[in-house]
Amino acid sequence: MQKRKIPLIIIRYYAKKNIPLCIFIREMKHTESIRHEGIVESIGADSVSVRILQASACSSCSARGLCRSSESKEKLIEARGHYPTLKVGDGVVLQGSVRQGMRASILAYVVPLVLMTVALFVGTRLGGEAAGALAALMVLVPYYGALYLLREKLGRKFEFKLEVSG
Repeated sequence: MQKRKIPLIIIRYYAKKNIPLCIFIREMKHTESIRHEGIVESIGADSVSVRILQASACSSCSARGLCRSSESKEKLIEARGHYPTLKVGDGVVLQGSVRQGMRASILAYVVPLVLMTVALFVGTRLGGEAAGALAALMVLVPYYGALYLLREKLGRKFEFKLEVSG
């Protein structure tokens, strides 16, 4: 098992400068995975589409019918590979690594936030608050456009494996 650690040099540097530093260190094991149960929706030559029900944390609460705040969404996930024994309607378990989930979260939330913050400061500095706000929003267009154009390449890095449930 390989563990990820933060070098002590970085921690000491911030401690000497009296900069408060909150670090959440979590050991990431290669065996950890994200699992979702689903039903095979369609089968292609080299991929299988699986419909999963993505539920919020409160969907398992016994009072969810009364508070009306529980939400769940159906999603269609494509798993690449050839699965000759599967049929439409079969129950399967989709499995992906936690590392993939972290990478996806960084691409979807962290990078756009950093880009928007930089564009806001630069735009405000150069043209005022309105220009900064417009720049912060406009920087997302090329970013998500680039993600769209690179979807095939990114799709190879974010793959799910299938297991027949049963």
